[in-house]
Amino acid sequence: MKRIESMKLACSLLTLFYPIIASSQHIQDSIKVELQPVEIKHYFNKQADIAVTASMHTVGRKTLEANQQISMTAAMNTVAGVRMEERSPGSYRLALRGSTIRSPFGIRNVKIYINDMPLTDAGGNTYLNVLDPYFLQEVQVIKGPDASIFAANSGGVIQIVTKQDDNTTDARISLGSYGFLHENVGISRRLTPKYNFTLQQGYTHYDGYRENSSVKRWAFQTAHQLKYNKDNHLNAYILFSDLGYLTPGGLTAAQYADNPKAARPAAGSTPGAQEQKAGIYNKTLYGGISNTFHLTNGWKHFIATYGSYTDFENPFITNYEYRIEKNLGLRTYLSFQREDKPYEIQFGMEANKGWNSIDNYDNLQGVSGDMQASDKLDVFQMNIFSRIQYNLTSKWMIEGSLGWNKNKIHYQTLFPASVMTKGNIDFEDQLMPRLGSSFLLNNFSALRASLSKGYSTPTIAELRASDNLVNKDLQAETGINYEIGYKIKSRNGSKILDIAAYSYRMDNGIVRHINADGADYYGNAGHMKQRGLELSFWSFWNLKNSFFKTLQYHTAVTYNDYKFGDYVNGSNNYKGNAVTSVPKWTMSNTLELQLPKYTSLKINHFHISDIPLDDANTVFAKAYNLIQLQINWNFILSKLKSNHQLYLQIDNLLDQKYSLGNDINAFGGRYFNAATPRSFVIGTKLTF
Repeated sequence: MKRIESMKLACSLLTLFYPIIASSQHIQDSIKVELQPVEIKHYFNKQADIAVTASMHTVGRKTLEANQQISMTAAMNTVAGVRMEERSPGSYRLALRGSTIRSPFGIRNVKIYINDMPLTDAGGNTYLNVLDPYFLQEVQVIKGPDASIFAANSGGVIQIVTKQDDNTTDARISLGSYGFLHENVGISRRLTPKYNFTLQQGYTHYDGYRENSSVKRWAFQTAHQLKYNKDNHLNAYILFSDLGYLTPGGLTAAQYADNPKAARPAAGSTPGAQEQKAGIYNKTLYGGISNTFHLTNGWKHFIATYGSYTDFENPFITNYEYRIEKNLGLRTYLSFQREDKPYEIQFGMEANKGWNSIDNYDNLQGVSGDMQASDKLDVFQMNIFSRIQYNLTSKWMIEGSLGWNKNKIHYQTLFPASVMTKGNIDFEDQLMPRLGSSFLLNNFSALRASLSKGYSTPTIAELRASDNLVNKDLQAETGINYEIGYKIKSRNGSKILDIAAYSYRMDNGIVRHINADGADYYGNAGHMKQRGLELSFWSFWNLKNSFFKTLQYHTAVTYNDYKFGDYVNGSNNYKGNAVTSVPKWTMSNTLELQLPKYTSLKINHFHISDIPLDDANTVFAKAYNLIQLQINWNFILSKLKSNHQLYLQIDNLLDQKYSLGNDINAFGGRYFNAATPRSFVIGTKLTF
């Protein structure tokens, strides 16, 4: 009955929005607004967004800037099928059509690129929190598994483009509740018709609402482009980030009710988070260089080489961990595309190598003591891929891609001496196909369908979790995803409706367990049935001769029906239970009004339903509604020849008490991480 009621609600939403789409054709054609890009880079080349075969969404610069205070969380949660959390300030979790059950302390199961180069390392982890949101131009989300082109993933792909301006200088500073300070300076210059560069610097400080929850981040990035002739260009990108944040730890339901601000207290012989000075310290240097070279007769060649170095330090409740992570990679492909041909072809390769050194010591109140364990894990990952797209008619397009994925890990245990060992973990080579098709019903609407195989190997943090043991038995996730979608746009682009439905059966789903000492480890959970419905609607109204000049509205609705299949853990059988950490419903609404005298008002609403926090579905986080209010005033300082912006932002306007980034299958019932109550930010931005 619950499923029937959920589907009735979804149908009601469609019934509500379809007449709006239909009637929008009567709006004057003079209205021009780009709610989503008309053309997007789908895989390798730009094409009309209406014709793509995947469910895609672009988070543009305007949305990122409107929400880029401490993190990217609010901006990313405007996308249907995406859920981003912060266990504590600075500690990201991200789920694309999936569960955060694999990501208690990081981002996994999603492949992330920055400027066409993998930001996800060879071990499967992505330090998205080292980026200052100010650095970003746009974030493109491709939802659903696509390991054929982008190597191992079963959640989806995110492609980040950093800021790209010509001849601008801007500075921004924000102040707010709980000691919040966010400062940025950027410069972009086109020195010659062939060469341009950008430099950005950002600093964030936040004391945090809870005890032991402060964060500091200093980040710098620079990007350079050299067009050495008309069609060919060389790009370089460098990022350095120094990030440090304290982790307050989870609370029991009673502790959460009594004092949500508290850090995890001591329990018996186990000390508390403040006593152990629990936190994360991450210094990361990432860089890469790419070249795009146009050959003859429609062929072009792309090659990129990239690498990263991370110095990672984690004083935790039970140990003090040091990690050194080094990564190198190469991505290259040949692409053929010509306007007089009904097809395009690509084939290429991506290879990544990682070296990981992990040492654990006793944590003596924030100082490392005697060694507990020491391991080295070297990772090799390769994906060889090919793709063809063919236009059968002017309205009907099909595409197919095939990738061969190889993943291998060499491990060596150096301490303790009694268990010194070494060996290899070879995941079975996988052929990863994808088939997709789109059919234009007319110039403003299209149907799409796809069939793809997902594949995600365990990350280094899952193979060698906080129990300090290398888990040689952990298997990769695989699965088949079936998807259909429909998109319709008004003639002038002022209304867009996008609907997608999918069914993904995942085998060997990776889940988190806790041992008797409170340390986490990972196992496989048979299979999972993941079915979902996503609806996105964008609209724009030009309200002439009114106090409200323009009105823009966006809603994103997600329905998840995720169930465990044959999942037995010890004497417990969880078959039919809702998959841990997946809410049934999420909804995001954004309303923006342009007022007189260059003033704008923006209201964001985010709803999330109850979330199961353990595999047995005995503990749930309560549903909540968040409202964010932002007022902007823009004006020109003629003497300085600059644009000036003042803004006030109020977060959690309703002062909701909720837990963001709950601990999953938590030891001792410590599930809850209290989020910040009502808070504010004021700031100013100058652009020259």
